[in-house]
Amino acid sequence: MRLLLIRHGQTPSNLKHLLDTAEPGPGLTALGQEQAAALPGALASEEIGALYASTLVRTQLTAAPLASATGLEVRVRAGIRELTAGDLEMRGDDDAARTYMHTAFAWSAGDVGLRMPGGENGAEALARFDAVVAEAHETGAETVALVSHGAAIRMWVAARADNVDVDYAERHPLANTGIVILSGSPGQGWRALLWEGESLGPVPLTPGPDDPTGATVEQLSRGE
Repeated sequence: MRLLLIRHGQTPSNLKHLLDTAEPGPGLTALGQEQAAALPGALASEEIGALYASTLVRTQLTAAPLASATGLEVRVRAGIRELTAGDLEMRGDDDAARTYMHTAFAWSAGDVGLRMPGGENGAEALARFDAVVAEAHETGAETVALVSHGAAIRMWVAARADNVDVDYAERHPLANTGIVILSGSPGQGWRALLWEGESLGPVPLTPGPDDPTGATVEQLSRGE
């Protein structure tokens, strides 16, 4: 199966660098809507057979143009929602951002018993994402698109792709409507074919530091 993991479009909380992971979450900014609208054109060569989004509003709004272009139903699943921030929810300070992302990548490295402060642990986060990927595989579609979230995608790919380690995922950002493409299956494993960290659509006219879930760990360590 060809698996397209697409990060949602820009949100107001992204602009404020907030760890906003609760349901239903914010909608998209005007730029985020433009990014979502650009996805059908950017992915026109992909023969998408099934389309998923998380239970957070921003992914469903991002998936909507793809659904219209392909005629597919958006299958909404909680398993691919963002990693829950727990006690760090709605914080935008550097310490919270570093704790959140270091915890996520510790899960990728195998420390799945570690718990996000006041939130889920790695075993729980990986299991819920795995379950949706397994369901997608069982549809029989050769290409499946999952519209998910920055930290969730980076954490899961670093944990599951044979050719992406934690160091790579830490050093490579994933901007709004960035995409990671993998090939494989739940039983045989996964191999990343593409990590496109930049948006598939328009980018901010005045680029600034990315929000914590899409930034590199080096940026977080510098407090950018």
